[in-house]
Amino acid sequence: MGRDVATARAFFGPRAATWDGRFPEDAAKFGAAVRDFSPPKGGTVLDAGCGTGRGLAHLRGAVGPGGRVIGIDVTPEMLAVARPKAVESEALLALADVTAVPLRSGSVDAVFAAGLLPHLDDPGAALRELARVTRPGAGLALFHPVGRAPLAARHGHAPSDDAVLAPATLPRLLSAAGWDLEELDDGDGRYLALARRVTAVGG
Repeated sequence: MGRDVATARAFFGPRAATWDGRFPEDAAKFGAAVRDFSPPKGGTVLDAGCGTGRGLAHLRGAVGPGGRVIGIDVTPEMLAVARPKAVESEALLALADVTAVPLRSGSVDAVFAAGLLPHLDDPGAALRELARVTRPGAGLALFHPVGRAPLAARHGHAPSDDAVLAPATLPRLLSAAGWDLEELDDGDGRYLALARRVTAVGG
């Protein structure tokens, strides 16, 4: 088990049961982000690092009854909270690391990842793995229900230009992993980066 997996489980495991109650206002933001992302009707969408499953119902609504929604997370306690939402949304859940997704190459049409990359030791490896499981032209949404500046202020510091989600860093990481950044919204109310899977890595 990698260090980031152990760290994530140690942090999120004890907080899973009360996580949704701490951030009730996030539900509408998840919905808006999925609408702006717009996964294809009838497609397969992966919720990478799905946590308590706050995105599952919105993703189901986007892909429709003919689509498939799959959520993965490394923290068993988060998946336990997500399970009732998965049943309601007819979504599949799996305990899995985003750097080793148990899906065939090219089998996914869209990836939604909320609050994921900053928790990883090697976000580039995760982006490459997500590129592996997606088809060329697939979409990727990197989302957080608050922007980088207010989130950094919560922790008592300014946002860093070296951070994985920074405008100076993210496009390079995406490109090296086979993604092309198309849109970046980093306001106070949310962070949403939309990227597209390209055929050639490093293009």
